[in-house]
Amino acid sequence: MTVSDPPENKPAQAPDQAVFAHVNRGYYPTFVALFTAVLLISNICATKGVAFFSDAEVTVGPLQILPIITDGGFFLFPLAYILGDVLSEVYGFKATRRAIYLGFGALILASACFWVLIELPSADFYENQAALESVVGVYPRLLLAGLSGYLVGQLLNSLVMVAIKERTKEKHLWARLIGSTVVGEFADTLIFCAIAAGAIGISTWEDFVNYLLVGFLWKTLVEVLVMPITYRVIAYVKKREPTYLVAS
Repeated sequence: MTVSDPPENKPAQAPDQAVFAHVNRGYYPTFVALFTAVLLISNICATKGVAFFSDAEVTVGPLQILPIITDGGFFLFPLAYILGDVLSEVYGFKATRRAIYLGFGALILASACFWVLIELPSADFYENQAALESVVGVYPRLLLAGLSGYLVGQLLNSLVMVAIKERTKEKHLWARLIGSTVVGEFADTLIFCAIAAGAIGISTWEDFVNYLLVGFLWKTLVEVLVMPITYRVIAYVKKREPTYLVAS
């Protein structure tokens, strides 16, 4: 008489075909990927200081427009907050925090890769080492600025949005979007500008205040202007996300 092995001790039979894990069909991984990509690209673009109306005096009626000073990531970085709003509204603070931490890790990895790239010995035919260092050489300082501002700003943005949603439920989405943006963007912009200003050539208080106000007002204005699109994206995801449940 033989005693059979318990079911849990039996070796698994080899499948007769290739086996793959199932991919989550929800939208969360897509938004996390876009969120991380936008952060990486915008921080690289931020290595360039940008000035508008600096070569000529521009007047509108009795008002004179002062030069507008910002960085090269100004046109892309607001998108990170729009994606953060979608994540917070649909998936909540814990899921958004996970995405923020993933973005944090991606930025650190990018910084390490740029450092290694600069330190690698150049080939004889490579003549762009100085240009490379001038662009990504300041990246560690900008990375510190981006990481600090991004982490504080995004977490505050998500916390405020979720806190307002706890009170308003599914109503007044506009209040959540604007309220969270004002808090998150101001904290993010203040921290980033305070650390990054010197790296992109800003050396006076006047230019710093200009840089801070332009960045904050621009990012907030962009969110307000694209709010109809944000509304549509959130509605689209809520309707098609199988795990989203609206309390009755």
